[in-house]
Amino acid sequence: MAKEIKNDAITDIQEDESFEVKLKKAKEILEKLGNPEIPLKDAMLEYKHGIAILNEASQIIENAKLEYEQLQPSNED
Repeated sequence: MAKEIKNDAITDIQEDESFEVKLKKAKEILEKLGNPEIPLKDAMLEYKHGIAILNEASQIIENAKLEYEQLQPSNED
């Protein structure tokens, strides 16, 4: 399970969440980062969290792509 730093504490990132949940969380973080009043320290923590979530979402897509390719019939006729 991946770890993240939030408010100087290490917490677990939920790797079993769906792609859609991860995308929603990333959008929420982006909205937070759009706030000009967010302190730099908080912005950096949110940014790191968002990158971790997007990396996990990207891995889900890659796994789905591999699974899809394995299910396709071979064109070696």
